[in-house]
Amino acid sequence: MNNNIVLLSNTNFEGVKNLPVFEIKYLSLIKEINEYDALIFTSKNAIFSLDKSHLNWKDIPSYAIAPKTANILKKYDSNIVFTGSSSHGDSFAYELIPLLKNKKVLYIKGKKSVSKLFDILKDNDIEIDELISYETICSNFQKSSLNDNSIIIFTSPSSVNCFFKKFNWKNSYQAVVIGNTTAKYLPRNIKYHCSKIQSIEACVELAKQIAKN
Repeated sequence: MNNNIVLLSNTNFEGVKNLPVFEIKYLSLIKEINEYDALIFTSKNAIFSLDKSHLNWKDIPSYAIAPKTANILKKYDSNIVFTGSSSHGDSFAYELIPLLKNKKVLYIKGKKSVSKLFDILKDNDIEIDELISYETICSNFQKSSLNDNSIIIFTSPSSVNCFFKKFNWKNSYQAVVIGNTTAKYLPRNIKYHCSKIQSIEACVELAKQIAKN
């Protein structure tokens, strides 16, 4: 294992050290959702939260932000009717506007969201409610030492927040971020490499390329 590549997630990759700095807390859901004509998913955790809630949601038309989210929905035999071409919440919202006219829509989301998807749809006369189904909290993990020249992979704004609660940044470290939104949460003095594809797999590949140089 290359202990210089540190992924702030519990997703395992060969040659990568895991440091899960945050965890997902699923909330108790009692909302009646059969009244909705469409469900919007922008994260896998929203899907998992509905599955844990035992709500009857799988027959309601689902709109997924990206193929990876759609693939998880398929595993639950849900009724997928649209998959976005962008992994960005705001761009996805504009894709949805013509598709959701005259529909009653429910957006399942985390407690903290950096996307303006809800506001964009609301401002464009889409009848939409939101359901907060999970929240991201910092893990009570045992702080470990990080090697000099470590390449730290930040997978979300929460990973940035939770990392800096326990670690100080060394000049020898390098940062890889999953997207521009996550990058905005880094301290301004930190230079970073941004993955061209918004996926953890792409971030890991980028970190491995950096490690070779």
